[in-house]
Amino acid sequence: MILVGLGSNLDGPWGTPRQAVERALQALNSGPVKLRQASRLRITAPFGRLNQPDFVNAVALVDTHLSPDALLRRLHMIEREAGRARRLRWGPRTLDLDLLDYHGVVRPKRTLSIKPLVLPHPGMAERSFVLEPLAEMAPQWRHPVSREAVPVMIRKLSRLASI
Repeated sequence: MILVGLGSNLDGPWGTPRQAVERALQALNSGPVKLRQASRLRITAPFGRLNQPDFVNAVALVDTHLSPDALLRRLHMIEREAGRARRLRWGPRTLDLDLLDYHGVVRPKRTLSIKPLVLPHPGMAERSFVLEPLAEMAPQWRHPVSREAVPVMIRKLSRLASI
């Protein structure tokens, strides 16, 4: 499976956050990328920086012959078309596309001067706005490192939130 996380909480060239995510889903079904399935759109609280508007989030399952790095470049191109400016970590954005998993490939974080692609996405197990739509779409998916199923990760996250 190739999984992409989508999110938006600012109006931009593609319209409202909801319109931007819907248009991004269309963009994920063009050229060398084919959209196989998408979760429903969800309104979620911001993560990291709380003083910003709520997000519209979704997860998409796609197919492509592109390599993980080439797919990430394509995702960044779509973000730019939607007016994304990378200014503030976890800040508001017109569109955010994250490569969550690429056929279970594991690429650990390295200490290089450039920022390499890390797979699976390093924060996905701590983000309900990723896990809940993923559970809707692919509850059988397992994290490539921990081997935990999505429902198990959601329960762990719920327990941590209740502490």
